[in-house]
Amino acid sequence: MKVTVENKKGLEKNLKVFVDKKTISGFMDEKYEEIRKDVVIKGFRPGKVPTEILKRQFGKAVYGEVIDKLLKDTTTKALEENKIKPAGQPKIDLKSFGEGKDLEYTISVTELPKVSAKGLSSIKVEEYVVKIDPKETDKRISEIAKSQNNFKDAQTNYSSKINDLVIFDYKASVDGKEFKGNEGKNTQLVLGKDLFIKGFDKQLEGVKSGDIKNVKVNLPENFPEKDLINKSAVFECKISAVRIPEEVIINDDFAKNMGAKDLSNLKDLISKQINDEYKNSLAMITKKSILEQIEREKLDQLPSNLIEQEVKILSQGMKEDEVKKNKKSLEDQAKKRIKTGLILNAFGEENKINVTQEEINVEIQKQFRMMPGQEKIVKDYYEQNPSAIDSLRGQIYEEKIIEEIKKKAKTTKKEISKEEAEKILKEENENNIKEQAKLIQIDETKNNKKKEIKTKSKETKKTKTPASKPKKVKKVSKK
Repeated sequence: MKVTVENKKGLEKNLKVFVDKKTISGFMDEKYEEIRKDVVIKGFRPGKVPTEILKRQFGKAVYGEVIDKLLKDTTTKALEENKIKPAGQPKIDLKSFGEGKDLEYTISVTELPKVSAKGLSSIKVEEYVVKIDPKETDKRISEIAKSQNNFKDAQTNYSSKINDLVIFDYKASVDGKEFKGNEGKNTQLVLGKDLFIKGFDKQLEGVKSGDIKNVKVNLPENFPEKDLINKSAVFECKISAVRIPEEVIINDDFAKNMGAKDLSNLKDLISKQINDEYKNSLAMITKKSILEQIEREKLDQLPSNLIEQEVKILSQGMKEDEVKKNKKSLEDQAKKRIKTGLILNAFGEENKINVTQEEINVEIQKQFRMMPGQEKIVKDYYEQNPSAIDSLRGQIYEEKIIEEIKKKAKTTKKEISKEEAEKILKEENENNIKEQAKLIQIDETKNNKKKEIKTKSKETKKTKTPASKPKKVKKVSKK
């Protein structure tokens, strides 16, 4: 194989590849030997069919298969030997091919630019540590305690009221007729929450243990029996118990019910939980700061095909006129993302960072826990969408790179209060909104200027009067 590299323009390259017919013939003979073992042709013993017979019957198919494999192998080898990393799929243009001929073809490729990540050693990182006031922890535990349904039996002849728990059996009917699923045993309702059927628990106010109460309601839109939707139903309720709310005592027993060892341990866990809530959000600000510093790194050339692809991704869901209106800002965003990605990838390669299958599995397991009952849907999604696995691998890869950058960066740790953390997050959110608005405004201003120039141009054409042209003078004859 002979390869000649031609620089076209910028990152565009052409590689001329030549493979002589003798080499191709050798691959063809290997393929014939391979198929000879299995082919069965009348009049010949297995494995003894002459090559000429095989050529007549399978020549075109064998040649096609050999050339396909040869193109893949030689293209890969040509790029590797010349240390060219393609930005996208290379294009192949066959110049000369055919049985008994040399193979000549051209690889047109856009090369990824040479990138160095040495500049990342000067990155500065500000990490926030949120100090949680013990009062905040106590407040959160108190809120958890209030959310716990804790009830005690009411005294005899006690009439139920809002926030009480009523326990009852019921049998329902529509127009005096029973229907499928019309019975319920040991049903429990906390009055005032209206969680069963709208207006149902309001009618249970004032009931006592042992009462029978008929409750009339309209069956809801989501009722399983479609022909009964919005129909009036009567629920005959037999009240078995009325229980009143009991204040939850925050002690070691309460903590154990919450899965902690004791109250002190629960406070530690809740304090960590509050800290983590802010830590994750503040970590995103730190990451944004790192990415902004990377964006300031210089990179002279970017592959035009990658910019086009990135613009398509950024403009997904946008109408055609919106894409045209925001073309400049979309291209600017695309360039920033590509440049950042290339520099991060260079850092990853220099520091030998990679993603293992185990790390991908751990991330998928996290998604299982976030979507209980839908594990099979998540599993099927990743099994049927290899691109989703690639995307997940990319996310993990980026996070690992960011963490490695943090380790090597000049880090300043800043301890802040919960209130300060909330202020920082609020300001960050407001800045993001302003940035988006600014980008939109810039594009609108540019478009308005273009329209203005066009309008002025039209007006200029219209205001050209005949006075600007030389007048035709009538000749008067002298008589």
